[in-house]
Amino acid sequence: MQKVRKAVFPAAGLGTRFLPATKVIPKEMLTLVDKPLIQYGVEEAVNSGIENVIIVTGRGKQALEDHFDISFELAQTLAERGKDSILKELNKIHNLAQVSYIRQKQALGLGHAVLVAHDLVGDEPFAVVLPDDVVDAQEPCLKQMIEVYEKYQAPVIAVTEINGPEISRFGVIAHEKIDEYTYRITDMVEKPPYAEAPSNMAIIGRYILTPDLFPILAETGKGTGGEIQLTDGMKKLLASRPFYACKFKGKRHDAGDKLGFLIATIEFALKRKEFAEDLKNYLKNLSI
Repeated sequence: MQKVRKAVFPAAGLGTRFLPATKVIPKEMLTLVDKPLIQYGVEEAVNSGIENVIIVTGRGKQALEDHFDISFELAQTLAERGKDSILKELNKIHNLAQVSYIRQKQALGLGHAVLVAHDLVGDEPFAVVLPDDVVDAQEPCLKQMIEVYEKYQAPVIAVTEINGPEISRFGVIAHEKIDEYTYRITDMVEKPPYAEAPSNMAIIGRYILTPDLFPILAETGKGTGGEIQLTDGMKKLLASRPFYACKFKGKRHDAGDKLGFLIATIEFALKRKEFAEDLKNYLKNLSI
């Protein structure tokens, strides 16, 4: 059995929903409290047993590479000023994992971004993590999914329940229930109209995929939104092999949405002991 050792992070998007902030700052470098979105995802991957992180970047994304690299000047300045605790936190970042980068020269969709990483992934199973989706869980979401992969030796998709018209913003699965947290997927549809959604189980930004998906993605044409959709490629592969869904234990934050980002910032801030009580008091007494 091949171990899931690599994780692909698509990070070449333009971040238009957060303009003008993302005009020069990569969306993935926006912070929840004091940590960039992409770092939350990389930490989740590492804590799930991932050894190699592959970040698919684009024009203007140099800050992503700098973040996971060593800054000698900054480290020296912090050491000279006795900022040992901060220096320790910075050292953790560049020691997290072996990080590689590859460019997606055109924003042609998630399926295309995954395909761009083919040479770095090679012929082995791999994870895909979307930095926009930040999952707060006691056991990392990706680790829960890897456990399902190891049990069934088949691709695994993370899903969450979405009720109401909002389901049309997601890929959606039809399924057969195995247990409370595991489903066998029978079909998947990208952003269906609410009345046509096959279930209330929405696909979120975590996947465990197998290398036989790559040739299918290479032949997949543009779909919804004029992009090469990962869901379309997975649906074609579903015709020849089983797929499973993991309804993970934890809370997903849509940090790619302005309101979701604000909510995630508050909730993560409330988990920080140094200012949780002051923030709670502020929110209780807030009057607008």
